[in-house]
Amino acid sequence: MSTRPPLPAPPTFANGAIRVFSLSLSEMLWSRRTVFLLLVTGAPVFLALVARIVQGSGIVPLRVNGVAVDGASIFGMMIWVFYLRFIVPVLGVFYGTSLIADEVDDKTITYLFTRPVRRGAIVVGKFLAYLLCTTLVVLPSVMIVYFLMVPLRQVPASFVSLVIDLGVLGLGLAAYGALFALVGAAFKRPLVVGLGFVFGWELVTLILPGYLKRFTLAYYLQTLVPHSMPSNDTVSLLQGAVFRAPPSVLESIAWLLLAIGVSLALAVKVVEQREYVLEQ
Repeated sequence: MSTRPPLPAPPTFANGAIRVFSLSLSEMLWSRRTVFLLLVTGAPVFLALVARIVQGSGIVPLRVNGVAVDGASIFGMMIWVFYLRFIVPVLGVFYGTSLIADEVDDKTITYLFTRPVRRGAIVVGKFLAYLLCTTLVVLPSVMIVYFLMVPLRQVPASFVSLVIDLGVLGLGLAAYGALFALVGAAFKRPLVVGLGFVFGWELVTLILPGYLKRFTLAYYLQTLVPHSMPSNDTVSLLQGAVFRAPPSVLESIAWLLLAIGVSLALAVKVVEQREYVLEQ
C-alpha cells in the first residue's frame, strides 16, 4: 500500500519575506519608476556640476548677505532642501504607496496571495526591496554631489557629517516608505493621500507654532542634521521658527524607529485582514 509523501511545510515568515524581496527587487530595478528615480536623484547632481563649473571659472556660485558660501555649506543646503524635504518624501510616496496598490490596480493581487507565503511577508519583502532599491540610487547621488561641491582640503573635516547625512537619509527612506506602505494598503487613492501629507500637512505644521509638527516625520529628520545648514541670520530665524525646543538626537531616532515599526505592523495587519475585491 503506497502512502502519499507529506506535503512540504510552508515557508516561515522570514523565508517568505526573503523570497518576495528577491522577486520584487528585480522588478523594481527594471520598472518605469526607476527612470523617475534616476531623474529625481540626478537633478541635484546636475546642479552641483553646474555650480562646480561656475566655481571653477572664478565666480562664487552662492552668496548670503554678501558673504561667499563655501562648498561644504552649499552641500549642506542641498541635503536639507533637495534630499530631506523633496527627494526622500517623494520617493517614499511614489514607491511606498505602490507596494500593494499597484498589485490591486494591475489585478495581480489575487495571484500574489495564492503563493504559499503569508500576506504580511509579502508586505515586508516588498518594503525591503523598496528600501534597497532607493538606497542604491539616492546614496550614490549624495556622494557624487559631495565630491563635486566640497574641496578635497575640506573632506577630512566634513566627512563625519557626510556619514551622518547618509544615515539620516536612509532612516528617512525607511520611515516614509513604511508610512506610505500603510497608506497604500489602507486607502483607495493612496497617492493623493501621500502627496497631501508631504506637501500639505508637513509643510503647514512645520511652520505653525505648537505641537502639531511632532506628528510629522520631517520634524524629527531635520533635527538630526542641523549641522548641514550654513550659519546666517536668515537661516537661524527659519530654524528658530521650525525647531523651538527641538527633540534630542536619541529622541528623534526613537520616534522615527517607532514610526517605522508601527507603520509596517499596521500595514501587515491591514493586508492580512482586508478582502480585496477587484473592480471589473
